[in-house]
Amino acid sequence: MNAPAAVRRPRLTWRGPALFSAGFRPFFLFGSLYAALMMGLWFLMYRGLLSVPIAFPPVAWHAHELLFGYVAAPITGFLLTAISGWTRRPPVAGWLLFALFGLWVAGRLAVNFSFIPGYPLATGLSIAFPVAVVIVVGREIIAGRNWRNLKVVGLLAAFTVSHAVYSWEVWCGGDPAIGSRMAIASVLLLLTLVAGRIVPSFTANWLEARGETVMPAAYARYDSVVVGSGALGLVLWVVDGWIVPAGIVGTILLGSAGLHLVRQLRWRPHRTLADPLVAVLHGAYLFVSVGFALAGLAVIAGLEDVHRAAVHAWTVGAFGTMTLAVMTRASLGHTGRPLRASPATVIIFLSVLLAAATRIAAPLFPAWSPLLSSVAAVAWIAAFLGYAVAYGPMLLAPRRAA
Repeated sequence: MNAPAAVRRPRLTWRGPALFSAGFRPFFLFGSLYAALMMGLWFLMYRGLLSVPIAFPPVAWHAHELLFGYVAAPITGFLLTAISGWTRRPPVAGWLLFALFGLWVAGRLAVNFSFIPGYPLATGLSIAFPVAVVIVVGREIIAGRNWRNLKVVGLLAAFTVSHAVYSWEVWCGGDPAIGSRMAIASVLLLLTLVAGRIVPSFTANWLEARGETVMPAAYARYDSVVVGSGALGLVLWVVDGWIVPAGIVGTILLGSAGLHLVRQLRWRPHRTLADPLVAVLHGAYLFVSVGFALAGLAVIAGLEDVHRAAVHAWTVGAFGTMTLAVMTRASLGHTGRPLRASPATVIIFLSVLLAAATRIAAPLFPAWSPLLSSVAAVAWIAAFLGYAVAYGPMLLAPRRAA
C-alpha cells in the first residue's frame, strides 16, 4: 500500500476544532453514540413503550439505521483516515470533513423524523451521504494513483447501490431482503479485505515485541482464494436461489466458513490473548466464519431461525466487534496515546462480545429469546456508550505531542 517516494507526505493544515482534524474523530464519536441511541430506541419500540415519527416499517427502520446509519459511520472514519497513509496525500479534514459529517447527520435526522418530510425525501438525504463518500474516497485514491485500493471504492459503490435497493423495496411495500443482503455482503467483503491487512500486521507487531519468532502468515494467494470464495457465496446468498440450487449455495457458504477459519488460524490468534487490543480483532473475525457456517446450514435446511442467527453473527458479531476494535485502537494511536487497553476498554470489548453471543443465540433458543434479546440490547448499548464516554475526550482534544 506504499505510494511512490516522489509523492509528498501529508501535512495537517486545519486550524479549527480538533474534532474535524481527522476523519476518525467525528465519525467514531458520533457513530458510537448513534449506535447506542438506535438500539435504545428499538428496545423501547419493540416493547411498545415508544413511538418514533418514521415513514418506515419498524423492523426495516431498525435494520436501515444500524446498517446505513451506524455501520457507515466508522467505515467512513476509518477510510478517511487510512487513505492518507495509502496515498501520501493530505488527510480529508476541515470544511470537507465537516460537510461529509453534516450529510451523515442530515440523513439520520431525515430518516428518524421521516414522517415529516416524507419517505422519498428522507431516503434521498440518507443516500446522499454514501454517494459523497464514494466520490471523496475515489478522488483521493485516484489522485494518489493508489490503484490497488480501487476495489475499496467498488465495495463502497456496492454498499451505496444496496442502500438504494433497500429504499426501493421498502417504498414498494415489500421486505427489503435483497437490499439488506447486498449491504451485509458488501460490508462483509470490505471487512475481510481490510482485516486481511491489519489483523496479521498488528498481530505480528505484538508477537515481535514479545520476542517471538514465528509470525502470522503474510497476505498471499490463499487469502485471495478465501476472499473470492466468500464473494461467490455471498453473491449467491443475495440472489437467494434464483440461479443455483440451495444445496450448492449452502455448500459454498459452508466451505467459505472453513476457509476463513483456516485463514484466521494462520494469523496465530491463540498467541494474542494477553493483549486485548489484538485479541479482540481475532474475536471479531471469528464471527465471519460463524456467520458463513450458520448461513450455509440455513440455506441447506431452510431454517429461518438459523438464518437470522447468521445475519446477527455478521452484523452484531463481526461488524459490531470489528468496528469497536478498530475504533479503540485507532483512537489511541492517532491521538498519541499508548496502545494499551484500559479496564474500561476491556469492559467495552466484553460487552460487545456478550451482545453478539446473546443475539446469535436468541433465534436458536425461542423459549429464551426475549431474555437473550434484552441482554443483547443492553450489552450493545453499554459497549458503544462506554466507548463514547471513555474515548470521547481524546477525540475532542488535539493530538498529544510525541
